[in-house]
This record gives sequence, C-alpha cells and structure tokens, in this order.
Amino acid sequence: MSVTESWSRVMSLLREHAPADHADLPGPATEQMLAAAEERMGISLHGDLRTWLLQNNLDLPEEDVDDDVMCCGFDGFPDEGSFFLGIRAMEGLYANRSTSCGFDPPDQPDYPFWRNEWIPFLSDQDGWRGKFVDVRDGRVGRWFVGESTVTGEYESMAQYFDSVAETLTRIADGGSPVCRFTEGRLVWS
Repeated sequence: MSVTESWSRVMSLLREHAPADHADLPGPATEQMLAAAEERMGISLHGDLRTWLLQNNLDLPEEDVDDDVMCCGFDGFPDEGSFFLGIRAMEGLYANRSTSCGFDPPDQPDYPFWRNEWIPFLSDQDGWRGKFVDVRDGRVGRWFVGESTVTGEYESMAQYFDSVAETLTRIADGGSPVCRFTEGRLVWS
C-alpha cells in the first residue's frame, strides 16, 4: 500500500467517526512551500513525506501557534499528547535537532541520538519524543530524549499510517480502553 492509500484510509476513518476533528484539518502544502522548506533546511524531503504533506500540511493557523511550546499541531491525533507536524513545525524541530557534524552526539556516529537525515513528522509539544522519516531510505524511527533512538520501527510512512488506521478502527469498534469517538471527536481518557 502506498503512503497516499494509507493516509487516505486514516482520513476516511476520521471523516466517518470523528467528522469534527476531520473538518479541523487544513488543506495541502504546495510544491513551492516544500521547495522553500527544503532550501531552508538544506535537505531534500523523502518522497513519502513530500506526498503526505501535499495531501495535508498539518500546520496550525498562525493565530493558533503557541510560542511557549517547541512544537504545536492538532492536539490528540494520532494519540494523546502528540500530533502530526506541519512543514513549519517540522522545520523548527529539525533546526533544533540538526548539528554541523551531521549527527549528535559527535562521538557516536554509529549510535547517534539524532542524524541530520532524519526529518521529524510527529512530536509532543516539548520536542522530547516523536517519530521521524529517514530521507535516505524512507524508514520511520522514533526518538525519546534520554533513551536510545529507534531506527526502522516501520519500513515506511505507509506502514506507520496503516498502524494509525488500525488504532482508529479499534477505537471505532470500542476496543480501546483509553480513547473513544464522542460527538464527532477523538476523546482520550
């Protein structure tokens, strides 16, 4: 399944079970926005990340951005406490993580906490944990400050979005003890 198909499945589930949340999501990024972001970051986006952003650029409107947090986005999706990043939030977090030698810490090139080839696409507000796509091969990994970074947690963004769709299906079927759909929204307990 492609990233377009996987993300469409997620959006269909949201539209069906959480139409209010779905209606809050913004439209797509443009090629010009992505090209400008790549130039500012100094790295090309992976094809799957580019394709996903051209479907939904999940940046908050400027007036809703909270300057007191590292990252911001649409709260409560895909899980409680984290959210998908739009291109502006990705750039900000990437700028905070990238380093002149290409990886951090500089004395651990084989086991870094962060590599410049990793573009974050999901985070908590503090930027302490989240998921990234490796621009070299499209694999999805995760980081958590103070713990080892996991590379290749998912083979692709499509595989990751499939897992999100499975979670939304479980919630819709009443199989989640911590989340439900109520009044057109995802509600976490």
